Amino acid sequence: MPDRPSLLYVTDLAYPARGRRYGDEDVLLTSRLREWFDLALCHPLDALALMERFDAVVVRNSGPVLHYREEYARFRARALADGVRVYNPLTGRGDMAGKQYLLDLTEAGEPVIPTVDRPQDLPRLPAADAYAVKPKEGADSIGLRFLPRAELDGLDWGGVLVQPRIDFRYEVSFYFVDDAFQYALYAPDPARRWVLEPYEPGAADLAFARRFVDWNTLDHGIQRVDACRAPDGRLLMVELEDLNPYLSLDLVPEATRERFVRALADSLHRFLA
Repeated sequence: MPDRPSLLYVTDLAYPARGRRYGDEDVLLTSRLREWFDLALCHPLDALALMERFDAVVVRNSGPVLHYREEYARFRARALADGVRVYNPLTGRGDMAGKQYLLDLTEAGEPVIPTVDRPQDLPRLPAADAYAVKPKEGADSIGLRFLPRAELDGLDWGGVLVQPRIDFRYEVSFYFVDDAFQYALYAPDPARRWVLEPYEPGAADLAFARRFVDWNTLDHGIQRVDACRAPDGRLLMVELEDLNPYLSLDLVPEATRERFVRALADSLHRFLA
């Protein structure tokens, strides 16, 4: 391994993410990672053709995979077959593998928003004024609908998940590099998901987030655990983002941002060792 490993950094700098600036975040990260790595950026549609020229591929703000499913499937299959090092590793059990984990964790009784994918399981959900219907392979709220209970009887259940709509107090996200907690941010206004502020988690909050990082069993990588604070005060997991989580680094203090960058660089060096 050379003193300065080479990274292919996969990002869609022009993706129009609602409430987020993908390009700015990845310009920031790549400008810093160049201190330790030889680095090139590419669009996700170019990763397959370029990846074997580098020591590792870093998948960052590459946009929802559902916009290029076939191309991503070919990239993933080739990387696994040829032993290409991909960061995050392609063994994640969270969003990287679809939304099946929400069903599995519901079945296991874990503190997640209750989720079903069959009409016969609807009685397992708590009563609600409305229900969220979302694609199993969805991302970025694409395809999300809210329906009253009466309309679920005629629902086409092919490829969708159903959850109760919870009148939560706020959403909060916990950010990890490998298994090390970095920072947390929350959205005080439930109607403004990406208007975030720093959040100081207590011991119980951190234990909640870490249980899902531990469950995911990724030795290396960036993970974001999204949760909501239910009316009864409990945290419920909403999403385990382990493919390309946006980090909102522009909203954290400079010292926190610096600590994160160095944690990421150290993680990448361990990953390549």
